[in-house]
Amino acid sequence: MPEAPTTPAPDGRPLTAGVAVLATAVAVISVLVGGLLAAVSLTGHVLGAWPSPGSLSPGLVGAAMLGTSPGLFAVGRAARWQDVRTLVYALGVVLVGLFAVTLLNAGRLYVAHGGGIVAVLFSLGWLFVLGMLCVAALATLTWQHLGAARPARPRVLPLPAWSKPPLAVLGSAWLGIGTGLLLRPGFWAAFVPWDVARPDAQALGVWALALGTGVLGALAEDDLARTRPALLALPGTALAATLVLAVHARDVDWSSGPALSLVCMLAGLACAGASGLVLLSRSPAPVQ
Repeated sequence: MPEAPTTPAPDGRPLTAGVAVLATAVAVISVLVGGLLAAVSLTGHVLGAWPSPGSLSPGLVGAAMLGTSPGLFAVGRAARWQDVRTLVYALGVVLVGLFAVTLLNAGRLYVAHGGGIVAVLFSLGWLFVLGMLCVAALATLTWQHLGAARPARPRVLPLPAWSKPPLAVLGSAWLGIGTGLLLRPGFWAAFVPWDVARPDAQALGVWALALGTGVLGALAEDDLARTRPALLALPGTALAATLVLAVHARDVDWSSGPALSLVCMLAGLACAGASGLVLLSRSPAPVQ
């Protein structure tokens, strides 16, 4: 007698082509624009969509863009939504948040009040490209969630119990600081250990909020196999930001509590990403 057909194991909701294309497009733009912002910052010059009191803040924004690009490239190679949603949700926070900050500070943009030709063109391109990516993110994420729901693949490699309390503290710290800088920049900017303008504080707040979202999202997933793209983004972001901070060390008040906290939080990102990738590579369970 022929064998009865077996029911396939739950495999989760497939990743839509729109999300994969969006992540790859943002990764390419992040390498180009983020690399440019970081490189210009390392030379001591200022490049951005709005005037900044120094080159450190634009450099950190560029470093964050550059550091997350490896994880975004990994999204395009994934097959299941559950394996990338931790990083994609954080990406949505960045795109929507930065576009909102740009619109809220539209009067401060070079394209609004004038400036050098390079600054005006960069400001115009920033506004246009960011707006297009924001709309694309909202559309692709909506389409992703409208797809037919499927049972998720069982967890392959749960997080070690010892890692959960530090991850909760790390994610909450980034989330709290990001929320404060974004919603009350006039108050929280005073705690940044270098000079920042209002849009700088809010842009840094968006990135901090996204990092907190990613770390807490990984904690909620409780599966290293589902957070591989996010794990790839964490060490690169921490290292790129550390390089920019090291070059601009004279601009930072290292004797302040916020500076020490920032060092600890960046070290936490690097350790979380690196240790997660090591555990994932040593896992005896097959990770597809």
